Amino acid sequence: EVAQALYRCAVDSLVPVSSTQVAEMTKLLENTFRAVNIGLVNELAMMCDRLGVDVWEVIEAASSKPFGFMPFYPGPGLGGHCIPVDPQYLAWKMRTLGYEPRFIQLATDINYGMPRYVLGKVADALVKRSKTIKGSRVLVIGVAYKSDVADTRESPAIDLLELLRDKGAEIAYHDPHVSVLHEDGLDLRSVDLSQEYLQSVDCVIIVTPHSDIDWGFVVKNSDLVVDTRNATKGLEDTERIVRL
Repeated sequence: EVAQALYRCAVDSLVPVSSTQVAEMTKLLENTFRAVNIGLVNELAMMCDRLGVDVWEVIEAASSKPFGFMPFYPGPGLGGHCIPVDPQYLAWKMRTLGYEPRFIQLATDINYGMPRYVLGKVADALVKRSKTIKGSRVLVIGVAYKSDVADTRESPAIDLLELLRDKGAEIAYHDPHVSVLHEDGLDLRSVDLSQEYLQSVDCVIIVTPHSDIDWGFVVKNSDLVVDTRNATKGLEDTERIVRL
């Protein structure tokens, strides 16, 4: 009752439950629901890639069903605190009670493997241009964990930048919301997204699809774009765009 009185000052609609344990488990269910379904659609993206099928078209078509289906979308990995982290708290607690949460673990394995999967897509795309990751100039667009925010917590872009660096790439990033990146050994500043700069890099990777970026401009002035978010939907430049 005290908690309700506090939250009622700022929240329009409250849903009371019987205990703080139920309230916490409700949040964990919502977070885990998204983590598991994102893991499923990330695996679907990898399967569609091997089958030569456009996963984005598949999801769009499935979304036409008026009931029983909720679209989730693949990407380069999970970010933020809630979805990638909170289910791990639940998994840890259950292991202390002798129970192995298999869905959480499977989804975690798939989702945390996505930056390395993207790295493989980049390597394959560069090979087709007679290049390798080592020595290539690679620009990551978007280091925030989701669109139109400045939050980099658990961002898959950080893992991807580290993987690219370790493979010998010359890395840089552009993010209109994150001017400086000092995390996990990375010490970078956002570069200007100019025509001259885009034309100077070997590969552009779209990680966070901020709404204020002109993707047509990016594609037009880049030699290779690896799009992990379907940000270039409608831009059918198949010679330059590689989608997840």
